[in-house]
Amino acid sequence: MRILIIEDEDKTASFLAKGLGESGYVVDRTGNGEHGLMLALDMVYDLVILDVMLPNLDGWSVLKELRARGRQVPVLFLTARDAVDDRVRGLESGADDYLVKPFAFSEVLARVRTLLRRPPIQTREDLRIADLEIDFMRQRASRGGARLDLTAKEFALLSLLIRRKGEVLSRLFIAEQVWDYNFDSDANVVDVAIRRLRRKLDDPYALKLIHTVRGSGYVLEDRG
Repeated sequence: MRILIIEDEDKTASFLAKGLGESGYVVDRTGNGEHGLMLALDMVYDLVILDVMLPNLDGWSVLKELRARGRQVPVLFLTARDAVDDRVRGLESGADDYLVKPFAFSEVLARVRTLLRRPPIQTREDLRIADLEIDFMRQRASRGGARLDLTAKEFALLSLLIRRKGEVLSRLFIAEQVWDYNFDSDANVVDVAIRRLRRKLDDPYALKLIHTVRGSGYVLEDRG
């Protein structure tokens, strides 16, 4: 399972990331509210751990935007704001839990496990372009009504492309979002992944949706 930590206190974020990683979770982290929101919208996470006081965009605003866009990922507020009004505000804004700093990691882990055991909220979130449809809740993609047999990475790559349809994405940006690492200019992991995805998504169809922008990267759009 994948967890996103949005926390600008580096010591706290490192402590959480280390502990959750050792507990078997894949962890992404950022100290910037705006960047955290972008990650939460672009990637598929099982849980978000969110601070309130963040640079660029505070935690209240991050949560509000996530819920406004229909993202039902569980959110655990982890903050030094311990007033009852703050707790109430957090829960009424759509947070699933609220824990005050300082905290014991054992309690954080217990709450994380509890949230991840809850059944998902049954909301439907689909994105379409031409005859391609992505069902994020079921982790499925189809063209012309026929289901595409995608690996987890291919689905993550396609999800990123369709969420940013019409936008040219660089290879570096794609690698950071889908594989969570930087790579040098000689690496071709993105090109290989795009070729494999094209074989399933575009090759059987007359209308091509994934396009190469020479010197820039790739874009998903309907040019028909």
